[in-house]
Amino acid sequence: MTYVFVADEAFAMCKNIMRPYLAKKLTWQQRICNYRLSKARRYVECGFGILANKWRILHRPIDVSIDMADIIIQTCCVLHNFVKLRDGYNFEDILSCPLESIPPIGTRRSIIGVETRNSFKNYFCSPAGSVPWQYRLCNIVA
Repeated sequence: MTYVFVADEAFAMCKNIMRPYLAKKLTWQQRICNYRLSKARRYVECGFGILANKWRILHRPIDVSIDMADIIIQTCCVLHNFVKLRDGYNFEDILSCPLESIPPIGTRRSIIGVETRNSFKNYFCSPAGSVPWQYRLCNIVA
């Protein structure tokens, strides 16, 4: 399976951007897929929120070349990991972790994106890719 960016409904779906199924008449497999994609997106948002609260340069657009922006972001990650190893967890950094979703907007989707999302859905519901708690948390009897 391909690498993807996990996004919300505000983004158009394509081969490398996964967004959840629309919340109308979902099958249990689609509900599990939405749950797993949303959980992944929340982890990424919280992780970036923690990183941005520690290194304030990430609170605004970085007005430098792409190569320099890569170096700045990598430096923030290395410094963040160093500080965590040295000082442990600082809970002040994780207090703001916004999880609100942007309301859905009509966006176009690609056929390849739909096929990729269906592949993830099938994997999340297969014995190889399922986790025991996904059924309980989605109110599904397995």
